[in-house]
Amino acid sequence: MPAVKKTPAKKTVAKKTVAKKTAAKASRTDAIALLTADHKRVKKMFKTFDKLKDDGSAADRQALAQQICDELTLHAQLEEQIFYPAARDSLDDEDLLDEAEVEHGSAKDLIAQIRAGNSSDPKWAAKVTVLGEYIDHHVEEEQNEIFPKCRKAKMDLEALGKEIASMKQSRQEEQSASTAMAPLKAKTAAPGAGKPAAASRI
Repeated sequence: MPAVKKTPAKKTVAKKTVAKKTAAKASRTDAIALLTADHKRVKKMFKTFDKLKDDGSAADRQALAQQICDELTLHAQLEEQIFYPAARDSLDDEDLLDEAEVEHGSAKDLIAQIRAGNSSDPKWAAKVTVLGEYIDHHVEEEQNEIFPKCRKAKMDLEALGKEIASMKQSRQEEQSASTAMAPLKAKTAAPGAGKPAAASRI
C-alpha cells in the first residue's frame, strides 16, 4: 500500500486565517477605520430620522436628533483635536483640511439650532435633514480625498486610532455621568427642594 504524502495544507490555511484576522483587527482599530465607522453609524441615524418624520412621535424625533447632535459633536472633536492636526503634519494640502474644518463650522451652527429648537417647529425637522445633507457631502470628501491621502502618506494610523478610541471613551463616560446627574440637579433646583418638611399638627 503506497504511503500517503502529508501536506502542510492545514497549517497553511491556519496561517492565512490568522493573518486575515490580524489584518482585519488592525483595519478596525486604525484612525480611519474608527472615523469611517462613525460615519456609517450617523448615516443610519439620519435614515431612521427620515422614517420618524412620517411615522414617529415628536418625542422620538427629538430624542434621535439629540443623539445625532451628540454623535456629530464628539466626532468633530476627535477629528479637530487628533486627526486633522496629524494630517496637517503629513499632508501637503492645507486647503483641503481648511475646507473640512469650515464644513465642521457650518454643521456646528445647525447642531446648535437643532438643540435649541423644538420638534413642534415646522422648520425643525428640515434643519435635521439639511444637517444630514451637509454631513453626506463632508463624509464624501473625507473618505474620497482626505483619507486616501493620509493612507498614502503612511501616517501612524494605529497610534492615532488608539488616541481617538481613548478620547472617545473618556468623553462618552463624561456624557453618561452628566446625563445621570441631570434628574438629580433638576430635583435639587425644584422649589422647596432641600427644605425640611413642616411638622404635622397633632
